[in-house]
Amino acid sequence: MDFDTIAAVATPMGEGSISVIRVSGPEAIKIMDRVFKGKNTLSTVDSHTIHYGHIMDPDTEETVDEVLVSVMKEPRTFTREDVVEVSCHGGIVSTNRVLQTILDSGARLAEPGEFTKRAFLNGRIDLSQAEAVIDLIRSKTDRAMKVAVQQVEGKLSRLIQKLRHNLLETMAHIEVTIDYPEHDVEDVTRNLLLEKSEEVKMEIERLLQTAKEGKILREGISTVIIGRPNVGKSSLLNALIHENKAIVTDIPGTTRDVIEEYVNIRGVPLRIVDTAGIRETEDVVEKIGVERSRKALEEADLILLVLNHGEALSNEDRQLFEVVKGMNVIIIINKMDLPGKLNVEEVKAFFPDTPLIKISVKNEEGIEQLEETIQDLFSTGTFQAADLTYVSNSRHVSLLKQALSSINEAIEAVQSGVPVDMIAFDIKRSWELLGEIIGEEVHEDLIDQIFSQFCLGK
Repeated sequence: MDFDTIAAVATPMGEGSISVIRVSGPEAIKIMDRVFKGKNTLSTVDSHTIHYGHIMDPDTEETVDEVLVSVMKEPRTFTREDVVEVSCHGGIVSTNRVLQTILDSGARLAEPGEFTKRAFLNGRIDLSQAEAVIDLIRSKTDRAMKVAVQQVEGKLSRLIQKLRHNLLETMAHIEVTIDYPEHDVEDVTRNLLLEKSEEVKMEIERLLQTAKEGKILREGISTVIIGRPNVGKSSLLNALIHENKAIVTDIPGTTRDVIEEYVNIRGVPLRIVDTAGIRETEDVVEKIGVERSRKALEEADLILLVLNHGEALSNEDRQLFEVVKGMNVIIIINKMDLPGKLNVEEVKAFFPDTPLIKISVKNEEGIEQLEETIQDLFSTGTFQAADLTYVSNSRHVSLLKQALSSINEAIEAVQSGVPVDMIAFDIKRSWELLGEIIGEEVHEDLIDQIFSQFCLGK
């Protein structure tokens, strides 16, 4: 494909030791020769070599920065185009000056995710691998990173290709049966169709079984800390993330809004939300916070319901019991350092099969037991399997469900004696849906939407 030449900062903006500016496209080396002054011109050097020199303003001949420049010639690059990466001094001003000098010399500022998009469009990676790049960047745990790396390397892609190949073979047999009915091979084709369809069905079902664990790895467990005001919700958040993120006072209603933070609990990623105390209030600001807390509660995978050991159960506590009934809850009795006024037996009677943990955030007691309980709830055997191919992307899950539906319809049609040429439609539909996962069958608008989620410079 023909593209222009793009450039963008590939490292986070801010002060640091170095910044990297990436340039990719047919004119990348030529443009850099206009602004780079070193021992050799970049167009004459070998591919995959690094060169010391300076970025110069071609109009004023003023030195912009001292740099190291990496030259990588197509096709052995990430985008399969000529790529030049400039390592300059970190800092917002210096980095922007180097980037602006490159842009003024003929490059265009890259759109978000455009480098990865070019890698996909130029055939270096497929769409599922491209989407895994953003999962790799956003990984919150070692496990999440490992799964993302496997997908970037094509583990999911190879499995999808294998399933599509099986369906393609089936469609070929159907075509032979239709084109050469005199050979009387319809019974053979039906048996083969049933066998291949069952194989594909089993693999898709196995993939979909990993979707829950995959979603947890990708997005984290949406965890909401709730309780009436001043039971220690913010203190618990601070204890779990090992940082004083939330304001803690003895005044009820200190937390007016939801506070969100990621934390790694023994390999299980949690997206923890500390909510405003859910109660009736006339305070306008607190009322908004309570409404947001209710919404967070509806979307949560895990509820940490905090009670105060030093106070008797109130009507507000009992109302919260009803709100979280039937949800995935861990009961946490905080402030065990205070004299006991809480009726623990009443709590156990309402939540007979729910984990109950007693802690004292103030004295740093019970936090390890809470972490162990969370780990036991979400670290299943399949979650631990190193060789398992996970599916975590919601787009992939939706397409797999549709493909499974088409395969099931094909199997039912075979068993019902439907003519094979009619069954071919369901087989082909499943083949196309699987192709959308890896980008074989995909619309341009969807491609643009996917890559717009990437950061600039990736």
